[in-house]
Amino acid sequence: MSEQLEKQVSQPEHLLEVRDLKQYFPIHTGWFQNTPLKAVDGVSFTIDAGETLGLVGESGCGKTTVGRSLLHLYKPTGGEVIYKGVRITPKNISQYRREMQIVFQDPYSSLNPRMTVSDIVGEPLDIHHLYSSKKEREEKIAHLLNLVGLNSDHARRYAHEFSGGQRQRIGIARALATNPKFVVCDEAVSALDVSIQSQIINLLADLKEQSNLTYLFITHDLSVVKYISDRIGVMYLGNMVELANTQELFDHPLHPYTEALMAAIPTTDVEENRELRILEGDIPSPVNPPQGCKFHTRCAHCTEICKHAVPEWKEMAPGHFVACHHPLSEKE
Repeated sequence: MSEQLEKQVSQPEHLLEVRDLKQYFPIHTGWFQNTPLKAVDGVSFTIDAGETLGLVGESGCGKTTVGRSLLHLYKPTGGEVIYKGVRITPKNISQYRREMQIVFQDPYSSLNPRMTVSDIVGEPLDIHHLYSSKKEREEKIAHLLNLVGLNSDHARRYAHEFSGGQRQRIGIARALATNPKFVVCDEAVSALDVSIQSQIINLLADLKEQSNLTYLFITHDLSVVKYISDRIGVMYLGNMVELANTQELFDHPLHPYTEALMAAIPTTDVEENRELRILEGDIPSPVNPPQGCKFHTRCAHCTEICKHAVPEWKEMAPGHFVACHHPLSEKE
């Protein structure tokens, strides 16, 4: 099977396909003893060309690890990542670096303070030999800066001379330098002020249309992901618990965890008579997760089966998947 996946498929059904992805990190727990921290524990999904898939969940659910594992910034412990019909491996990932890029969460730590903006944005051009002269390099850098709302004069400055929003624009320009097809946006706006967040979200949406990009948009903010995503996947403690079209997910959440996340979204609508509900309890340790459904320790609908049996991943409606013994639709 793996040998067949190594070969290019003429017309793959999806741009990216993830099958049973696992990412474990060894934790030293005693003399000569290592216990695996299961950051991602069997996640599967697909992304079509031109689509934006949002990935949401609380801090520590594994969503950032999914994004980094797809790009082999972390070598996956198990599972398969298939891009354009080809199984990505440590041996061939270098062939796809140009087409698969990432925008990091923190615009302060992800930019080298000793490099000028010209060197930061131009580094991917240097690595992949994407210019034939110094003049062409400078022209490409100027074009990329203009593309993200900066100007060519900024190229001579250093990262510390810019605001948070401007730094994130520099990070986006760097990610676009190789003309990628697939971009992982890892909490790309969470470190920014609310007013700046909307600017960066609009910029990413415009760039998607202009360059026909495909996004995996990772965030903990449901209000942000609703605006930019075509579909949304909800993660909890290393597992995908629900996946659906964006509007369908907000209109008909099936997993109690999804419902709890939505109930905790603040609103400024004074006419909406809704009580803000906060999900109680902490996420269990991924080193020692609960048996059965991992969410049962915080779930108001928990029954005995939830404590012992892992729920099956099933399609409840066309394109709407959930892993729950008692999906909310059964209670309506």
